[in-house]
Amino acid sequence: MSDATPAAPILSIRGLTKTYAGGFQALEPTDLDIRAGEIFALLGPNGAGKTTLIGLICGLVRPSAGTVSVAGFDHVRAYRQTRSLIGLAPQELSTDAFESVWATVRFSRALFGKPRDDAYLRRLLEDLALWEKRDSPIMALSGGMKRRVMIAKALAHEPRLLFLDEPSAGVDVELRREMWALVRRLRQSGVTIVLTTHYIEEAEDLADRVGVIARGRLILVDDKAALMRRMGQREISLELAAPVAALPQDLADLPLELTGEGRRLVYAFDSRGEGASVSALIRRLSDSGLEVRDLETRETSLEDIFVGLVGAPR
Repeated sequence: MSDATPAAPILSIRGLTKTYAGGFQALEPTDLDIRAGEIFALLGPNGAGKTTLIGLICGLVRPSAGTVSVAGFDHVRAYRQTRSLIGLAPQELSTDAFESVWATVRFSRALFGKPRDDAYLRRLLEDLALWEKRDSPIMALSGGMKRRVMIAKALAHEPRLLFLDEPSAGVDVELRREMWALVRRLRQSGVTIVLTTHYIEEAEDLADRVGVIARGRLILVDDKAALMRRMGQREISLELAAPVAALPQDLADLPLELTGEGRRLVYAFDSRGEGASVSALIRRLSDSGLEVRDLETRETSLEDIFVGLVGAPR
C-alpha cells in the first residue's frame, strides 16, 4: 500500500453560490475539485449556469457565498495571484476590431505583468494558425479566426488553468478538429483545461472527467469512462428472416422488444456486459424457431446519458 497522498487540486470550490438581487438563484451551492493536468468538460443546456460558474471562478461575478482556491490561493484574498494563473477564452467575441492580432496578444501578456517574450507569442500564434494573420486587424478575420484570437489572448500570459467557454461555437468541423488537437497539446504541456460545450462529441473525445449542470445545480461529476460504464447500455438489434406476431413464451424472461412490424428484435443490456452473450442469445432464438438474418450493435454515447439526465441539448 502506497503512503503517497494525492496531489492537491489546482482548483477547489466549496459552497459556491450566486443569487441575484431579484431572488433568482443562478448557481446553487457547489463543491468541485479540478485535478491538475486534466481536461474537464462541463455540459449543460443554455441557461444551465455554465458561464455563471466560470465567471465566479475567474472573479468576473461576485459570489453570494462560498470559496474558490486556485493552486492554493484564495480568489478573494489573493485575487492577483489567482487571476494570473487563469486564462479565459469567453464565449462572446470581445476583441478590439481595429487592433492587429499581434498587438492584441502582446497587450494581453503585458496586462498580467509578464515580461516580453515575442518568441513564445510567435509559437502560440503558429500553433493557432494565426501567424500569417499577425498584422491583420481583427475586424478583417473570419469568425473562426476571431475565436482563435480569443484563445491566443487567454494563453498569452502562460496560465496554468485555462477556461474555454464554448470554443467551437460558430466554427466549421475542420477548425473544430484543429482546436481539439490544440487542446490535447496544451494538456501535454501541463495546462489544466475546463471546457464548456454544447457539442457532446467534443466532451466524449477530449475529456477525462465530465460535469453536468442543469438549472444552476451541478448534478453529476464523474470520470468519463466510469460514467459510460455506470450509465451506459449496449443494444443489439436483430433482423428476423420472417416476421412474427408475438414473441415465443419461452423468451419471456429476456428483455426483448419486438419492433418493425414483427421483423426486428431489440435486446438491451448494461455496458458492463451483464446479460446474455450474442452467440447465446442467437442460440436461444434459434431454439425458439426464430431465424436471425442480420444484426447490429450500438453502445450508449455520452449524448444519450446527457439527454437522459437533463433532456435534449438545445
